[in-house]
Amino acid sequence: MNEVPIGIIGGSGLYQMEGLEFLREEAIETPFGLPSDSYAIGEIDGVRVAFLSRHGVGHRLLPSELNYRANIYGFKTLGVHTIISASAVGSMKEDYHPTDILFPHQFIDRTRHRADTFFGDGIVGHISFADPICAGASLVAVQAAREAGARVHEGGVYICIEGPQFSTRAESNLYRSWGVDVIGMTNLQEAKLAREAEICYATMALVTDYDCWHETAETVSVEQILGYLKANADMAQHILRLAVPRAAARERDCACVNALQYAIVTDPAKIPAETKRKLAPIIGKYIT
Repeated sequence: MNEVPIGIIGGSGLYQMEGLEFLREEAIETPFGLPSDSYAIGEIDGVRVAFLSRHGVGHRLLPSELNYRANIYGFKTLGVHTIISASAVGSMKEDYHPTDILFPHQFIDRTRHRADTFFGDGIVGHISFADPICAGASLVAVQAAREAGARVHEGGVYICIEGPQFSTRAESNLYRSWGVDVIGMTNLQEAKLAREAEICYATMALVTDYDCWHETAETVSVEQILGYLKANADMAQHILRLAVPRAAARERDCACVNALQYAIVTDPAKIPAETKRKLAPIIGKYIT
């Protein structure tokens, strides 16, 4: 199987974009269960790309129901070294308007019910996560977004909430007091697991609303979000067409490449054989 260097996580519409040569669908079973859907494998300017519909085609899965481990594990087995994520977010600042795109560099975790590590079952690992976004991959996407003509904000804090309900006004105002820039429900677990898998990860956060803190804007609703997402779809596709070849060609001189080098603290002789087997794509470079 030919390796696929770039992974894209987003809605199903992203892999129906102009300039994409669709090749095949790849259904992958993992030791952690099934990913959200099959991976759509295609080529953009000669670069192989794997697209995954985060919530499944037809949007069937809640943020808390997503099998984040299987999703990232599947990308790893395909040979993906860089993931660009696209997702809807709420703006927590006046200057970030619907249809703007923000590329956050930090996360705050307000989730409660999600598996977000490959470790356990006899192996302990502690990755460095001080800087959860790959700066190099994010810069490539930022530059592509600016060239595409998007209104871009580089850097900022993404707060990841459990959902599926939107925030209360009290929560929304609390998060604003923390200096949060955008709010979403999905990207943090992807970033954690991508780092454990030594995959570069960047987020393209598509602003669709002002959450519920804004005094004059309409209170956030699904109808409002879908309307702005549709407006953002063409821009997101344009950005990805520009970013994918550059992300594939980028020299990976970042810490993501060797994130596990000193992270595993368990004596290799004490790690169960079955755990070694199932994690071979993740830890095989260090432990056999």
